[in-house]
Amino acid sequence: MFRVDNIEELLSRLLKLGAELVGEVVNYQNICRLCYIRGTEGFLFGLAEQLGEQTAKDVLENS
Repeated sequence: MFRVDNIEELLSRLLKLGAELVGEVVNYQNICRLCYIRGTEGFLFGLAEQLGEQTAKDVLENS
């Protein structure tokens, strides 16, 4: 999983270069947006964009 600053902008550039979005971009509890991409060489990798200051670790610790 790779952390990115702007998932929509990066997706736009990657798709133009031949990458394929696998599934859809999902919003995880308003903490981050996640998606998977298949690159032109067939490798699958994940992208994550943090939303706000809260992290998933913060949510788990406060549960």
